[in-house]
Order: sequence, then structure tokens, then C-alpha cells
Amino acid sequence: MEINRDEYINVKDALNRIGGSMDLYKRLLEQFSGGDHIPPLEEALNNGDMEDASRLIHALKGVSANLSLIKLSVLAGDLEHKIKENLDCSDTLSELKNAYDVTIQQIPEIL
Repeated sequence: MEINRDEYINVKDALNRIGGSMDLYKRLLEQFSGGDHIPPLEEALNNGDMEDASRLIHALKGVSANLSLIKLSVLAGDLEHKIKENLDCSDTLSELKNAYDVTIQQIPEIL
């Protein structure tokens, strides 16, 4: 399956947001890709710790939006809403994990 990177990462938008520095953007992407974002979120959800899950997904939504990680940011927002409304999160979490994996796989092409 061919993946359209523009659905996942909008480099132009990110560069506009951070003043055009590709070096800075690359450093930020490296930091993001070296993080451990999904397992703590899954653990909080599995343990029923909605306060921690809400905090974690909000942070992921913010950083992904700031880095213009488009699909990840949108799905994080969807999951955050479902957590706050105490709705079933399983499908959205699955989509988020997939988008996260695809996004992480796309980052080396930018670096």
C-alpha cells in the first residue's frame, strides 16, 4: 500500500510554525520519534486511569499538532474527546497506534 506522506506530516506547515528552521524541525522530530508515547497511554486506559490517559493524549495531541503530524494530531483529538466523554476508545486507539507507526516510519525520510 502506497502511503501519502502529506497525509501524515506537513513539513511546510511545521516550518512556518517554527520560523523556517529545518535544523530545528529535524531535532524536534528526532526527539519525538525517540519518545515512548503509546505504551503509557495504553497502560493508563487499561488501568482505567482516565485522568492520566487524558493528560497523556492531550500532550500527544499538542506535540503532534506543533510538529504538523496531521493524522496523528486529528486522531489524538478524537481520542481525547472520547476519553473525556467516557466513550469507547478501542477503535480510535487502534487507528491512533497505526497512524503513530506510519508517522514514525516517515520521519527518517525527512531527517
